[in-house]
Amino acid sequence: MRDFLKQLVETESPSHDKSAVDRVGALVADEARKCGARIEVIPSQKTGDHVVARWGSRRNGVLLMCHMDTVFPLGTLKTMPFGEADGKIYGPGILDMKAGIAICLAALAELQKTARLKRSVTLLCTSDEEIGSGTSRKYIEEFAKESELVLVFEPALVDGSLKTWRKGVGGFYVNVKGRAAHAGGDHEKGRNAIEEMAHQVIAIQKLTDYSKQTTLSVGVIRGGTVSNVIPEDVFAEVDVRVMQPGEWERIEAEVKNLKPVLDGTTLKITGALNRPPMPFDATMKATFEKAKSIAAAVGIELKAGGTGGASDGNFVAPFGIPVLDGMGAIGEGYHSDREYVFADSLEERSKLLVALLKNW
Repeated sequence: MRDFLKQLVETESPSHDKSAVDRVGALVADEARKCGARIEVIPSQKTGDHVVARWGSRRNGVLLMCHMDTVFPLGTLKTMPFGEADGKIYGPGILDMKAGIAICLAALAELQKTARLKRSVTLLCTSDEEIGSGTSRKYIEEFAKESELVLVFEPALVDGSLKTWRKGVGGFYVNVKGRAAHAGGDHEKGRNAIEEMAHQVIAIQKLTDYSKQTTLSVGVIRGGTVSNVIPEDVFAEVDVRVMQPGEWERIEAEVKNLKPVLDGTTLKITGALNRPPMPFDATMKATFEKAKSIAAAVGIELKAGGTGGASDGNFVAPFGIPVLDGMGAIGEGYHSDREYVFADSLEERSKLLVALLKNW
């Protein structure tokens, strides 16, 4: 498992580099074939190809979901090499989520060796999770609808908890149009788009409601040219996180109903919900409790947690299909130069997957 993980990490795979992600896909396909899988490669023109490995029939089985792309550019290994120290294994993308791929294939190899794989299993490794899953979403949803259980191998929380709830994620793009003018000679003829955007930023931020677990954050603003010109164009990006049903619709209506404050300025607002919420509802509670019981029988204590971040598991939740997220390795620092996994979590998480596949 560690040898294969080292191969995965040292094959860098930034989301926007198709050939790089495809190199990881080739490694995954080859390793899955060694474990007895039938391989299908789903081509993609915009991103890396998606790799599907199947054991048994396609329907009514377990779907394992991983992604092969990372946020790290090519060349990161020069300053952030694969390495192990003090019970931790380091490397770009190791936690999010190449360790998840290694865990899945180690478990399936073990089950094949012991001839105990009695149900169908599909492993879907996608290429664009870090950039919104634009080309893979339809396959995620299609395969999930055919499954009895979906397991997502994103990293666990740092205490090992599964992610039994996730917020939905959306966003808006806000364009303000003013009127350019000389800041000294014709100040009164200008309409300052930055001033107008300041009013809109305050209005948008005020829509945050912690009691409903709804947050809005204006994270990017671009505008203006030079200091002696009244700025005509300003652009802002807004991050939105929602947990409760109906919250996105409420926020969308309020944001798109915003009006300019200053005469002579205009607003253009677009946006969408990228991933729906994954709530800790009755289905999730029952799914977690069943997994907790199976894990306990092999000496593993499972805990439930959640996060404001989203994953491909969010796409599955609205269908009412049992889904568990955070099944991957335990570690810290993902998306940073501190990213690592606890070495002993690899074997434990593989053992957990074996138990779930045998006993679900």
